[in-house]
Amino acid sequence: MQFESFTEFLHMGGYAVWVWWSFVGTLACFALLAFEAVMRRKTLVSEARKHAARAERILQARQARKQQKAAH
Repeated sequence: MQFESFTEFLHMGGYAVWVWWSFVGTLACFALLAFEAVMRRKTLVSEARKHAARAERILQARQARKQQKAAH
């Protein structure tokens, strides 16, 4: 479909409301999807760090117990 002017392009043959709201809706969905992905990644990274810190504390506690048993 070719348009004679930019105004005709924006008017979209009388269907501008539907066409442009479809674009806006689609872009909004993509923006929300990207936002959700960023937030989920932050949550997963935070949980992974907490898990790693907990595993390190457990390892240190086990080593400390072994040293205490060896000292007695």
